[in-house]
Amino acid sequence: METIGVIGAGQMGAGIVQVAAQAGYRVLLSDRDVTLAEKGKMGIAKRLGSAVEKGKATAVDADAALGRIETVGDYSAFGDAIIVIEAATEREEIKRAIFAEVGAKMGGDAILATNTSSIPITRLAQAAPDAGRFMGVHFFNPVPVMKPIELIRGLATSQETVDRVEAFARQLGKEVVHANDAPGFIVNRVLMPMLNEAIFALGEGVANVRDIDTAVSLGLNHPMGPLTLADFIGLDTCLEICRVLHAGTGDPKFRPAPLLVKYVEAGWLGRKTKRGFYDYHGAEPVPTR
Repeated sequence: METIGVIGAGQMGAGIVQVAAQAGYRVLLSDRDVTLAEKGKMGIAKRLGSAVEKGKATAVDADAALGRIETVGDYSAFGDAIIVIEAATEREEIKRAIFAEVGAKMGGDAILATNTSSIPITRLAQAAPDAGRFMGVHFFNPVPVMKPIELIRGLATSQETVDRVEAFARQLGKEVVHANDAPGFIVNRVLMPMLNEAIFALGEGVANVRDIDTAVSLGLNHPMGPLTLADFIGLDTCLEICRVLHAGTGDPKFRPAPLLVKYVEAGWLGRKTKRGFYDYHGAEPVPTR
C-alpha cells in the first residue's frame, strides 16, 4: 500500500486525506500539533458516517478508509511517502517554512506538492528540497465532491513529476486540467474578480447581501451567490488570493475591496468563524447587511 502525506488538517487538507484514503492509499495527516490532526480525522469520520447514512458508501468501505488514515505529530514518518501534499494556510512564509522542514524528512524520489490556489509555483520551489520534484496540485472545496484538480508545473518541474502526479490525481477519480504558472492559475484568475466585485457592490450600496446573491445565482445559473461562496471559501483566503493576483499582475482590477479587508480585520472570515457576509450561529444563515 503506497503512502501519501498531507500537511494541514483544515477543510482542504482533510478533504484530500479523505479522497486519498478512499482510493486505497495509506495517508499520514499532520498539522501544527497532533491534536489538530486528530480533530481533522474526527471530521473525516463524521463525513464518512454521513455518506454511509445516505447510501453513498458502505460501512465496510468507510471503516476501511478511516483505518488507512494515521495522524502524526511531526514529519519524521513522511520518509515512506511517495507524495507529500502541503495544504496549509495561503501564506507564503508559512508554506516555505513547511517545505524546509518536511524536505529534510522526505525520501529521495518523493514528490512535494502544494495545494496553493494562487502563489507562483516557481517561486515556492526555491524552498523545496528539489525543484524538479515540486509542483502545484490545486484541489477544490469540498474535495470529496469537486471533480477538477489544477496541475501547475514550475519552471524546473520535471516531466516525470507531472506524469506521476497526474496518475495519482486520476487514481483519486479527479478530472485533471493543466495550468501555466501564472497568478491565480485558471479558476481563481476568473473567480476572484467576480467575488471581489460583488463585495465592492455591497460596500458601495448597490444592493444588499441577499439581493446580490439571488441576482447572480439565478441570473448566471450558479449554484450559490458570490457572497455565500466567499464565506464558504473563507474571506481571509479570498483576501490573500486577491493580494497575490494584484501583486503578481500589477493590474488594479485585482485590488481587494475595502469591505473585504475590513471584514478580515474584524475576524469575520465566513463559515469557519460563523460570521462573514452571513451570520451562521442559527439554524439558517442570516445576512449581516
